[in-house]
Amino acid sequence: MNRMFLPLLATTAFLSACGLRPVYSGGSTGPVAQALANVEVAPIEGKAGWLVGNALRDRLVQGGTGPRYRLVVRLDDSIQGFGVRADDAITRERRTLRARYQLVDTATGTQMVDATAGSDAGIDVSSSEYATIAAEDTALERLSQTVADQIIARLALFASQESGTAAIPSSREGQ
Repeated sequence: MNRMFLPLLATTAFLSACGLRPVYSGGSTGPVAQALANVEVAPIEGKAGWLVGNALRDRLVQGGTGPRYRLVVRLDDSIQGFGVRADDAITRERRTLRARYQLVDTATGTQMVDATAGSDAGIDVSSSEYATIAAEDTALERLSQTVADQIIARLALFASQESGTAAIPSSREGQ
């Protein structure tokens, strides 16, 4: 038991010395949560837009003082066949969902964040058209969740930098 405790204690001491702090310190009343509560998600076109928009709204805390920021998201959803049999039938597809998003200050119109997020998923194409369509839809649902997570993580980093609680150096905007 002592052998396991000592490395854990050393790791804890090391991490506390590096200056890392939790992004969401203070819980729902912390500066990051309060900033995220004031983000309004602009309508996003299409089925993928509806899925990403809902995932973003699910992750943003409700109850802010009103929209201080507006999140504008443009999506690129594509399916590409790349596994081909001898009879030219596609056996594998890749669904890619990319998002370009901007966080705009509603008071001044200033663009605060301009970045991209994206992910892709592989899909097996079966002889059943229904099964293939269901697999494509399931992949889109998973990709929407992943892209929303990436966007929220970037917005949380921005909010922590704005409030002065970030331990991570500022990354270049637009990447």
